[in-house]
Amino acid sequence: MHAKIEEPPKIVLSGTPREIGLQHGEQLQSQIKNQLAVYGAMFQHTSKISWDAVLDLAEEFRATLAQSTPDLLAEMQGIADGAGVSLLDIVALNCRSEISFGKFSDGCTSLSLHRQGRGRILAQNWDFTTQVQKNLALVEIVQTDKPVIYMVTEAGLVGKIGFNSAGVGTCLNAIRAHPCLSSKLPIHIALRLCLESVSVEAAIQKLSSLGGVASSQHILIADSTVALGLELSPLGDDHIAEDEYGMITHTNHFLLNRKVIEPPWLSGSPVRLARVRELAKEIVDSGVLEEDNVDIVGTVLRGRIFSDTCDGPQSICWQEDPTQPSIVRTATLFNIVMRLEEGNLGAEVVFGKPGSGLESSVVEVPWR
Repeated sequence: MHAKIEEPPKIVLSGTPREIGLQHGEQLQSQIKNQLAVYGAMFQHTSKISWDAVLDLAEEFRATLAQSTPDLLAEMQGIADGAGVSLLDIVALNCRSEISFGKFSDGCTSLSLHRQGRGRILAQNWDFTTQVQKNLALVEIVQTDKPVIYMVTEAGLVGKIGFNSAGVGTCLNAIRAHPCLSSKLPIHIALRLCLESVSVEAAIQKLSSLGGVASSQHILIADSTVALGLELSPLGDDHIAEDEYGMITHTNHFLLNRKVIEPPWLSGSPVRLARVRELAKEIVDSGVLEEDNVDIVGTVLRGRIFSDTCDGPQSICWQEDPTQPSIVRTATLFNIVMRLEEGNLGAEVVFGKPGSGLESSVVEVPWR
């Protein structure tokens, strides 16, 4: 019998960048060290690259971060000191998408929906190797003169998936494409900068002012007034607007961006995209999103979309493929449904595969 997935740690970080990092590193020390072991094995398996070679690549990004985002580098130094590891170990975790050059099998299905007169719903399943399930954390970050950040992240990472007190939310879809430029921002740094922004427009301006991102990725970003799919690449970006249904859907291939070389990767990505669009249109047409009972939104989206196992194992709710080595065996690790609505700002998170019966109970964010 498989056990139910346990809720991860919930931590609140505040103070200077270094203080925030120290608290992170101290409270998640064991998870960070486990993450380093997991990623060391993954780099070796997928890219035949040693951890020493990983750290050499991390040094290139450290130099970029020192120039572009010194506060976040100071936070990473705090994480390293708090956890008793090296700065380059933490930089490597935060640049793992770039260093792996797309060799890791991230899945992920993301969705934005417009609720008339209420704002945006932003939701996704995050699919990755099951080895990191035990190293996830719910993090609240309180900084002076910036919105409060609420995110689900991997231990050691300064940015990922979540929302802030200004009503800006982010989802992430991995893309595998060439090239990768270490002179630009790693995607998890870009996510953090988005979550420090007061609007979608301000986030886009911030990323642009710092020269854009290092690797090809998709950030689905929304606030109460607008949602945009940011198909980001080191050679230029494209933006996807809401369709006639008030929706944006995305999986793991570019829909507009042709500026980079994107070889075929996940055969299930176009199938999942068609499926999530189909299911989301059914929900929009049903009118359930416009009902006054706002609590129904998470239940409906988890039950009708994010629990879907059609066309598995690369389904919306990604199923483990037992033929894959355990170090890279992917599954849905959490689902998040964010309400970017004035007066009703918040999120529901479920850890594990929604609808499996083994997922955690629903965690409300903020959690107190």
